[in-house]
Amino acid sequence: MTFYQELQLNQAGSKDLLKKSETAKEKIYHLFVYMAKVAVTMAFCFLFVTIFSILLGNENSIVGVVVLLCLMVFRNADLGIHTGQSTILLALFFAVMTVCPHLANQLSPVPGMLLNIAALAVLILFGCHNPFMFNQSTLVLGYLLLYGYDVTGKSYEMRLVGMAAGAVLTCLVFYRNHRNRVYKRKIQDVLQEFDLSSSRTKWQLCQILCVPAVLCIAELFKMPRAMWAGIAAMSAILPFMEDMQYRVKKRIVGNIAGVLCFTALYFLLPSSIYAYIGILGGIGVGFSAKYGWQAVFNTFGALAIAAESYGLKGAVSLRVIQNVFGVVFALVFCAVFYLGMSKKMAGEN
Repeated sequence: MTFYQELQLNQAGSKDLLKKSETAKEKIYHLFVYMAKVAVTMAFCFLFVTIFSILLGNENSIVGVVVLLCLMVFRNADLGIHTGQSTILLALFFAVMTVCPHLANQLSPVPGMLLNIAALAVLILFGCHNPFMFNQSTLVLGYLLLYGYDVTGKSYEMRLVGMAAGAVLTCLVFYRNHRNRVYKRKIQDVLQEFDLSSSRTKWQLCQILCVPAVLCIAELFKMPRAMWAGIAAMSAILPFMEDMQYRVKKRIVGNIAGVLCFTALYFLLPSSIYAYIGILGGIGVGFSAKYGWQAVFNTFGALAIAAESYGLKGAVSLRVIQNVFGVVFALVFCAVFYLGMSKKMAGEN
């Protein structure tokens, strides 16, 4: 494996190489490559988002995050559909993420929920045909981030420009990297494979219905940062209940641990470097191969931003409440939904 090829490995792959190292020299080399990968990735991400912030305004820095997320994922991941049609679908996904979150924010919670259901149906049914590719962690997360950091007026016009540029860039990279792959499945095949008896379809429907419901309930109860609950629910919803229970436990424990670590850093560090706690969290995520640790370090960035608006106590309370509510609601919702669908199909048979 070349140096460049090793740089392309994910955290789990790099750590597996470290474990399999037979000599100290080999282990040091793999550790060096791993450290270089994290450093290069962090530098690139920081520069990429900074450029978007400069060009579109600080309030649109989230556009840089979403575009970067899509670029990094879809340069390797595919949709399992004919490459040309997949490229068209990616452009459609960007249009949905650009328009629908903004429109939903203009509506009251219940009509907004209906619009979110329709939007997520497009993203999930056509972009997340294979649950184990975890494309929902890109598409639905991007949608929720844009929903949570909505803008209006001139800022929204700039957001339109930024998302359009991001769509073009992502589609070009995707097509270049996947154009030689052969896929027999087309868009109409995805529709034909929609089957209420399959675990995949039930999982898709849970994502489509549960995440908007979580947002709606959080907003009806006037809970700030409703997107946190939505993101927590999205990350916990998996095709099998055993896996969901594991995710829910790790998400709750990880967020509480992250809150405690962030609070300790908040009091130990001078106020002039509070903003860098989020970057520290990003580095931690870069070294984390397991979901539980990722939940810990993801908390840093979210709290670093929220603490500026709500203070430390408010941000910490919101983070814990929203995440616990999101994952517990998702677990109960999916348990009831899966059970109801199974009984319905059994009754029909």
